Amino acid sequence: MSELEKMLLLQGKKFLFAVETSADSADYAKYEELRNEIWGFPEDNLPGTRNMMCENFLHEGSSLFIAVYGEDASGRIRKDRESLVGFSYGFVGVRDKAVTFHSLDNLWFYSQYTGVKPGYQGTGLGIRIKEFQRELLVERLGIFTITCTYDPLTGINAYRNVHRFGMEVLEYRAATYGEYGGFLNRTDVPSDRFFMSWDLRKPVKRPAYRFEDLLSGASRIIRAEYSLLSGKTRPVKLEVIKELNLERPARVLALRIPRDFYLMLAETDQADPEIRRIPVDWRVKTRTAFQSLFAEGYKIIDFRKLGGPEPKNFYILKRSS
Repeated sequence: MSELEKMLLLQGKKFLFAVETSADSADYAKYEELRNEIWGFPEDNLPGTRNMMCENFLHEGSSLFIAVYGEDASGRIRKDRESLVGFSYGFVGVRDKAVTFHSLDNLWFYSQYTGVKPGYQGTGLGIRIKEFQRELLVERLGIFTITCTYDPLTGINAYRNVHRFGMEVLEYRAATYGEYGGFLNRTDVPSDRFFMSWDLRKPVKRPAYRFEDLLSGASRIIRAEYSLLSGKTRPVKLEVIKELNLERPARVLALRIPRDFYLMLAETDQADPEIRRIPVDWRVKTRTAFQSLFAEGYKIIDFRKLGGPEPKNFYILKRSS
């Protein structure tokens, strides 16, 4: 096994994490095919295979491609499209546009795609891909900052990026991608995103707080209730926003988001206007809350999940002074 590869065992299965080194443009088609299998939005395609090959930092460019291959029924791992179960793609960029490439400290890496094939999601592969990416950037490229975007309402991404890796929110971007469809987005729900920064040299360390104290009263920004609805495919319990409270005497606050925004998008994708508007209400009200809180000096310090029969997700925010 080369220094650009790593074998991991997750949930009793073997996975090979490998940097793409090929000089054959045909070998890059698998990344676009898997991207479309995961997101289902062909309009948002990666560059052509020839361009992707040239972009590779091992050839003429500054991009890093990581492939994850799973074992077959016989326990063998092949580096082919059929065995590809996850990937990431990103490229080197610059932080300060006035400094550009005149200083190595001004370089950062934009991680544009990290995806896991349906059927392998929930195995921890997404986290392991990011960890492998971190190792490569530090050891091979000498870059110590990763940037990325993600939908603020997706708890699975918030848990990984904020709670697990301690990423910092640099900016709230409203409808940054315009009408964005596919399996994980909907064109009538604005494509808002957090723009994040991950300092690879900084250990995760967050201010102390008592989570239990933030779940009621003045510290709660959004009040939502589960409702049994006629979903697109089946009856489903979804969270509906009831109140947005922007009176904030508390220094530390909890801001709730849906437990499963992807499920909400899918099951409310129907003709009934009241049901269809549920994720739009979440988007508009949380956008108002985040933008208002950030303007007043609040920063996201953590992300927490609350279990039980009606599980809940919360961002934890703290005012600087």
